[in-house]
Amino acid sequence: MKTAAFALSFTCLAGAVSAQGIEGKVGRFYEGDGWTLYRLGMSRPLAGPLGTTIHGDYMSRAGDTDGAFAGLGFDVTAFRGGGQGPYLVAGLAGGMGSPHSRSFSSTWTSWSAGVGYELVPASFVRFGVEGRWREISLDRRVGFELAAGLSFNLGGGGRKPSPKPSGSGTAGRSDTKELPPITTTLPATPHIATSASRLADSVIATATEAMGRPYRYGGTGSDGGGFDCSGLIQYAYGRHGITLPRRSTDQAREGRPVNKDPAMLLPGDLLTFSNSGGPVTHVGLFIGDGRFIHSATRGVQVSMLSGDDPYGRWWYVRWVGVRRIVE
Repeated sequence: MKTAAFALSFTCLAGAVSAQGIEGKVGRFYEGDGWTLYRLGMSRPLAGPLGTTIHGDYMSRAGDTDGAFAGLGFDVTAFRGGGQGPYLVAGLAGGMGSPHSRSFSSTWTSWSAGVGYELVPASFVRFGVEGRWREISLDRRVGFELAAGLSFNLGGGGRKPSPKPSGSGTAGRSDTKELPPITTTLPATPHIATSASRLADSVIATATEAMGRPYRYGGTGSDGGGFDCSGLIQYAYGRHGITLPRRSTDQAREGRPVNKDPAMLLPGDLLTFSNSGGPVTHVGLFIGDGRFIHSATRGVQVSMLSGDDPYGRWWYVRWVGVRRIVE
């Protein structure tokens, strides 16, 4: 069960910023006769529109002249991974090398900053081109760096996680054992005998009681722990007798579809998000007044569903659908 829960949480993490993935680049550092660059790294979300990449670098002098650098680097990106478009990047790196031999006898450090552009031919792969201005401390080498490569999304889209089967109706009931015991006096049957608005308010109240709990891979709130995105939704509805599947992609097929129009939303609606316009990678619960509650990298939080709000815009442009669970 823990292994399945770990796999499930990747889709929610992908929705938080950019999908966790592995990437490789080849490029040229234009200093002197030029240097050929090879880079392999692992990227993951940080917070809001920010992401990080840890990578290994190797540079060799172009032509017949000896010279090579090898080391590790750390980059911070902004607005990367949400689909086709530009992004910003800045980084630090360091290691061992020699500008005139392959002895790797001297230490070096480097800083760089620039812009990139990504194309998304499929939800699980991205092609990117990146241009940076780089300065290397050894002999104060400065120049323009241009690199291109592929990034493979490990968080979903092209590769689905493999938990126990869960679908609409009763298929997801085996996972409800992870939920804390239901203490409500309401009967544990779907669509209990009360108004839709009161039921939706109760679901929202349960979700807001979890405010501040941390984001957790595969988290369902058991033993007072954290949640992933779909775990919070399943927990909030489950406490009031409505059984939902465990995965965000399956939750996005529950209830009935509603027009993706902020004016049409009602408290309790399930909001679905996609990092690249493909399969759903994140879910949230609309609570009214243009706000929704969800579990992302900062934990259980309330965000604005607005193109004008700096943080809310990140979610607004990735908003792909609405499902009405409570009628």
